[in-house]
Amino acid sequence: MTMDPNEKIVDVEIEKEKVISSSSEYTFNSDHNKGLYKTEFKEEKKGNGTLKKIGVTFLKGCLIVALGFTSGFAGSYAYDKLYPTNNGVIIESTGHNIEVSNDPNTNSITKVVEVVKDSVVEIKTESVVTGGFYYGDYVSEGAGSGVIITADGYIVTNNHVIDGASKITVTLTNTQSYEATLIGKDAQTDLALLKIEESNLKPAILGNSDELKVGEISIAIGNPLGNLGGTVTDGIISALSREITVDGQKMTLLQTNAAVNPGNSGGGLFNIYGELIGVVNAKSGGDNVEGLGFAIPINIAKKVIEDLMQNGYVTGRVKVGVNLLEINDRQTAFRYGVNEYGLYIYATEEDSPASKAGLKSGDRIISVEDEKIETAEQLKNKIQEYEVGDVITFKIERNGKEHKIDVTLDEQKS
Repeated sequence: MTMDPNEKIVDVEIEKEKVISSSSEYTFNSDHNKGLYKTEFKEEKKGNGTLKKIGVTFLKGCLIVALGFTSGFAGSYAYDKLYPTNNGVIIESTGHNIEVSNDPNTNSITKVVEVVKDSVVEIKTESVVTGGFYYGDYVSEGAGSGVIITADGYIVTNNHVIDGASKITVTLTNTQSYEATLIGKDAQTDLALLKIEESNLKPAILGNSDELKVGEISIAIGNPLGNLGGTVTDGIISALSREITVDGQKMTLLQTNAAVNPGNSGGGLFNIYGELIGVVNAKSGGDNVEGLGFAIPINIAKKVIEDLMQNGYVTGRVKVGVNLLEINDRQTAFRYGVNEYGLYIYATEEDSPASKAGLKSGDRIISVEDEKIETAEQLKNKIQEYEVGDVITFKIERNGKEHKIDVTLDEQKS
């Protein structure tokens, strides 16, 4: 198999996470131009809509809505009593008794917004893009939202908001801006953790997404279109634990009909008590689709945030260490000199479980633990069933002969 260094391949790093069965599948994309906005995203329609990541990218003055899978927290005491003495501590709710009432019937969205608005920030990014021989390199600017989770400057956002950024700028509601440091990110849950050097910030307080009920009020605060920071929309919790697939990645998300748009990614979804119950990350769109927004439940996000804060990565995720190439058409097969369609190993990482076990570039993966594998998504979902230290058997074809190779899974630390 002859490898073309310019060929776009599927870079798959297998990570460990709870496996869920997907009752619905959403991917996105399309070529769409509308007014001042240029939308570039892939779209595979399922039913009447498509699921979209909702970061925003500005390119050469044109707004590009980044809709590929590659989007805070409130609670039990008055904020002015909390944030001065809780640096570095993620605050969780112990009861519904912040500045709003214990009785949700007497609370107002106005009261909630007054309490939580300073916990939501605007995020701007800059990325260097290679434009080829004629255009050279240029800077692509992006935008999204984030939520302050500690008084000393830790901020949660979406991985797809900051992925690939060379510079990240955070702007508070008081218009002060700071260059942020990326502490860690996790593509599997679409979460990232940033840090700015500031103190006495107003952190959001984590609610309990496991206690949510369908029909509860939900309030989204974020930075839609990348220039409307502090925008508030409201709705209800439309569904709990919605199991969907976005760009090949299985996720369990909250569904809301609160309006979310490009730029809301990474912003907060709050309940009527002002507690952060989710991190907004996606919406479903289409000609006949309305009111289908999604957020990462805070109980899922909490462990990821803590792992990123303490370790810089999510612990317990398994690593194989392979880059994969799917060959499913005659032209690609001819280019690489292969006779069979399927999933090929493009390269193995140095000192990875794959390279140690003897997997090589050019191997065609036939099965893993006797389950037939034809796509990178199938392989990733299969590997997620196992834990660090497990030994799994790859059946591969190399030079016309089949081989079985045992791979000992390691922990993914990057």
